[in-house]
Amino acid sequence: MIIKGKVWKFGDDISTDYLSPSFGMEEPWEERKKKILHIHEAFTKGWQPGDIIVAGQNFGCGSSRESAPANLKRMGIGCVVAESFARIFFRNCMAIAFPVTICKGVSTAFKEGDILELDFERSIVRNQTQDIALEGTRLHPDLLKIVQAGGILESIKCK
Repeated sequence: MIIKGKVWKFGDDISTDYLSPSFGMEEPWEERKKKILHIHEAFTKGWQPGDIIVAGQNFGCGSSRESAPANLKRMGIGCVVAESFARIFFRNCMAIAFPVTICKGVSTAFKEGDILELDFERSIVRNQTQDIALEGTRLHPDLLKIVQAGGILESIKCK
């Protein structure tokens, strides 16, 4: 699976409170999606389906809101590539087949607006704008199978 898109940059410790803010949970999707990652005003006004988030350490920290990765997936965000992820957020991403990749050095290798290409299975991250390639942490084959199947529920269905 190759994922390619425009980069939006975020720093360290991006909380699930920003990915699924409580002050918008009861609103219709068209209004709620305007509040996701509201800490980056340009992102809330300019993201497009297929865009990619690049972040620092501990992306998805905070509460275990399953809606946090689900919101990104519903928005059409291609993937998140970060220095590290909060454990529960990472597991929730695997459960719904939302691609995330751990890649040391990614937060300094990209500027906002660069084009990122991710070879998800091989965990190769390329900055096509600056001609930089990084190697991320490969997923365990069992996790890769879950994502390729479409999530945990799809992976356990009898066929």
